Amino acid sequence: METEKARRERRVSEVSEERREVEQGSDGAPAGDGSTLGMKIESLSAFYGTFKAITDVSIGIQANKVTALIGPSGCGKSTFIRCLNRMHEVVPGARAEGRVMLGEQDIYDKISDPVVIRRRVGMVFQKPNPFSKSIYENVAWGAKINGYRGDMDELVERSLRQAALWDEVKDKLKKSGYDLSGGQQQRLCIARTLAVEPEVILMDEPASALDPVSTQKIEDTMANLKQSYTVVIVTHNMQQAARISDHTGFFYIENMGDPGRLWEFDETEKMFSNPDRKETEDYVTGRFG
Repeated sequence: METEKARRERRVSEVSEERREVEQGSDGAPAGDGSTLGMKIESLSAFYGTFKAITDVSIGIQANKVTALIGPSGCGKSTFIRCLNRMHEVVPGARAEGRVMLGEQDIYDKISDPVVIRRRVGMVFQKPNPFSKSIYENVAWGAKINGYRGDMDELVERSLRQAALWDEVKDKLKKSGYDLSGGQQQRLCIARTLAVEPEVILMDEPASALDPVSTQKIEDTMANLKQSYTVVIVTHNMQQAARISDHTGFFYIENMGDPGRLWEFDETEKMFSNPDRKETEDYVTGRFG
């Protein structure tokens, strides 16, 4: 009879093989080498008023890699990624402490412009949020308000191609973004994010409300995007994290009412096959969460 450990190792081997296939893509091109840090977070804590949501998070996010953040609901994953482009502070009373380095720049330095930071570090939310505009204008809007002076048609096409949506919408660019399916709307939002040419893309459960076919397209898109961008994704789908990510961080709350902590961080294959901490193993094997 197959032991639980053997079953877990077999599952990890299966999803790792799926991930290698996804990474190769249709043209067999390798992903980026991830030799430099995309972002470096040091002793980051986040607050909502007097409530401390996350505490003392330190992590290095490699460029041209997909980093997945997993953990039970309410442990601070979404708060954490919102701190990575200063979206957290738009909530009244919210603040963050610590350092978040984007290259050589501390995004929380007094001279850092939050608007510029949010262009360099784009965000795709859990629920698709297209504008009440045409498909074309949805993609072009951010570039226009940022003063883009290049060929807008070329930019729109390139962004839609990167988001794996061009072939589905190229003949109806004047139609409303609302006319698209949920999965198409989410890819439209990815294209809109790409059009302002960010360096990092944050995704907060981007496929949680989508059907399996749309989810697969989003995953394929992420695998291709990491060749040019750094990607950070929050997900509750363990198989998805194992398939698409290179590194995984596990957030956890030890006692009710405590702030969330980064409990463990490592290469994804190790996190799912041989984690260092018992809580991580219990979570990825479905014992809780």
